[in-house]
Amino acid sequence: MTETVVPRRGRSLAIGAGGLAVLLGALDTYVVIGLFRQIMEDLQIPVNRLERLTPIVTGYLLGYVAAMPLLGQASDRFGRKRLLQVCLGMFTIGSVLTAAAPDLPLVVTGRVVLGVAGGALLPVTMALAADLWSYRRRATVLGAVGAAQELGSVLGPVYGIVLAAATGWRGVFWVNVPLALLAMVAVHFSVPSTQPRRTAPVDVLGGGLLAATLGLLVVGLYNPEPGEQVLPGWGIPVLVTAAVTFVAFLVHQAKANNRLIDPTRIRMRPFLAALGVSLAAGAALMVTLVDVDLFVQTLLGLDDEGGVLLLLRFLVALPVGALVGGVLTSRFGERWVAVCGMLVSAVGFWLMSAWTADVQSDPHVLGIFLLPRMDTDLAIVGLGLGLVIAPLSSAVLRVTSEEQHGVASAGVVVARMTGMLVGIAALSAWGLHRFHSMTASLDVPLPMLYSSDEAFQAAMDAYTDAVSEAMVTQYTEIFAITGVVCALGALCATLISTRPNQ
Repeated sequence: MTETVVPRRGRSLAIGAGGLAVLLGALDTYVVIGLFRQIMEDLQIPVNRLERLTPIVTGYLLGYVAAMPLLGQASDRFGRKRLLQVCLGMFTIGSVLTAAAPDLPLVVTGRVVLGVAGGALLPVTMALAADLWSYRRRATVLGAVGAAQELGSVLGPVYGIVLAAATGWRGVFWVNVPLALLAMVAVHFSVPSTQPRRTAPVDVLGGGLLAATLGLLVVGLYNPEPGEQVLPGWGIPVLVTAAVTFVAFLVHQAKANNRLIDPTRIRMRPFLAALGVSLAAGAALMVTLVDVDLFVQTLLGLDDEGGVLLLLRFLVALPVGALVGGVLTSRFGERWVAVCGMLVSAVGFWLMSAWTADVQSDPHVLGIFLLPRMDTDLAIVGLGLGLVIAPLSSAVLRVTSEEQHGVASAGVVVARMTGMLVGIAALSAWGLHRFHSMTASLDVPLPMLYSSDEAFQAAMDAYTDAVSEAMVTQYTEIFAITGVVCALGALCATLISTRPNQ
């Protein structure tokens, strides 16, 4: 493949505009995490009904994941510039719906529209990089785009907290409107208009079946009463339906003349290997964002803001890793950079699995230096997960035909987001089960059963210590399992080819 004939400065401006769009969409992925308290007060949601807030997050993620393959394919047919403009327009509409919503259902509706719009921004921009740079030069650019995605998604909670302090939670979404319009102007003047390369129609049925599969999977794993059972009452039937829908998708792809992914024009082994690594990385990313925050709030006594600030160690390392991974991939190829990234992440989670309730006063000893344990471990995980972003995108774009770059880029992100959704649901369900099994035999001490205040206090201290130990075990075992997932991702990465002709 040759580069699209665009001056060097023009290419930089074009990918910069795409990166701005990616950053904007990524910021909104988790921006609501820091806004929950304000949303609850404004919409009068009881404190004991936190499960009502879950669709605000999952609705965005579901729209993001479900629409991505279809919109990525649409960019192959209708052009990158047109799709970026359409999605930024939808992003503006979704922001207005969310900011002006009088009740929770409309907030969720706005978030779904935002997710659908945001779902195309990353793969279309990555495909744009493939259009403008040749194979040997694009890895660094993909690393920069990946860094914008990771920086936006992981800084979303911090961005939300800071902005909401001045404008309220609705102001966070009103601010999106001028930012999206600015991005549309930047795309209009910098991204080149190209003739669509693909004449076949977009595979709406294939995209719809895949979207339905993902939607059913999320619904089947969502449990509003996690303390009572691992899955909700409707879980098994819905998950079976998801499996049937996925089989229907595979049958359709095998028989359709126009396929969402055409296997005859893709080298399937490295393609599927890259998707497998992306799936593992997504699960690890979500476990870090969710379980580390819960760990510090439930065991270290930090509030929402304190938890987010502690996560900054991880959040800063992610985009740094993405940039470094792009440079290393350009020099050494995709396979070993991806392998190293997943192994580094596995080491980080292995270190996290040794955390205790006193982890803040338990540093790593490195010669004469004492390194803060939590800071170091989180930075290692963030660096490792960042390293794999560029090689995975580069590998997928290299082994697919030019006409399928949009949908192929979408596939990498869909795999990662699916890993995020399924991984956190499965590991959280298992962790809750472990916690309840370890505390089932514990009885809360009652003052009237003890002969003195000292005896009661001793019993209460023992009870509190037992609950705390159960919580530590719950989290550290989740970290250990995630480390195994990362190691399996490293093994999968060895199947990624290293030369263009493989």
